[in-house]
Amino acid sequence: MAVDTSTAFAHPEERAAAMAGPDPLDRISVRDYVVEVEIGAFAQERGLLQKVRFNIVVEVAPVPQPLDDDVDLILSYDRLTEAVAHELQAERINLLETLAERVALRILAEPQALRAFVRIEKVDRGPYDLGVEIVRSKAEEMPQASVAPRPVVGYLAGPDHLADVIAAADGAPLILVVADAGYARPSSPDPQAQRRIDLLAMEQAAWALAGQDPCCFVVATRTELDWALRNGQISLWAPARMVVDAVPPPQGDALALAVWLSEQMQAVELLVAGAALPQASVPVRGLV
Repeated sequence: MAVDTSTAFAHPEERAAAMAGPDPLDRISVRDYVVEVEIGAFAQERGLLQKVRFNIVVEVAPVPQPLDDDVDLILSYDRLTEAVAHELQAERINLLETLAERVALRILAEPQALRAFVRIEKVDRGPYDLGVEIVRSKAEEMPQASVAPRPVVGYLAGPDHLADVIAAADGAPLILVVADAGYARPSSPDPQAQRRIDLLAMEQAAWALAGQDPCCFVVATRTELDWALRNGQISLWAPARMVVDAVPPPQGDALALAVWLSEQMQAVELLVAGAALPQASVPVRGLV
């Protein structure tokens, strides 16, 4: 793989020598594609745009003949930059490794793409570039995750509504959003700091409720939510990570976040206990 990666981004003569064989594949590429994006796992990278450079090379299946100069018969360069844009817009990403993996897999979903070489570098971190290079092939065996069922999302204005919401869900896959339990909390003049404090207050309420009912488990990521839905587990949503990483991040109180989550998860219904019914693109039902 190391040789493949180095020759993927090398001069064409070097690649030709390395690829000497009976059936070399054609390649298309996007070089030195630079975008500004908020990315990074460290606190000082939050709220900061960084320049990130992409170099992508894709080995493609032989084009049908005659080509007749028909753009619809080839893999367009635009599909490579669109793959980058799609993954950057889907959510805020911490790791270049995660971004490279997602870009490569999106490109390999194209019928003509057979193998993708992706190099991503941060160019603003100092007098050097920091980056990652990966190679992914359509021929590689990749596990196919089962599709998670669409859930019911339940909003609880307080812990006393738990039994009512579980009963109203009637056995459907369920994600619970718990409002601030009223614990004393600090305040900050900085909006980003205050947002984190408010989200952590919701997480405290979720953990407190989980301690009362062994059937409920606190979960923080989309991957955990999907797993819980597939396995019949009732989830208490800890919102901070998904909210902060969303592009753009949703605003508003716990009920507004319940609406946002129900729309993100394509919920079949949003149950609201102890609050006025909100506007949402999914069906909303109030519980007395």
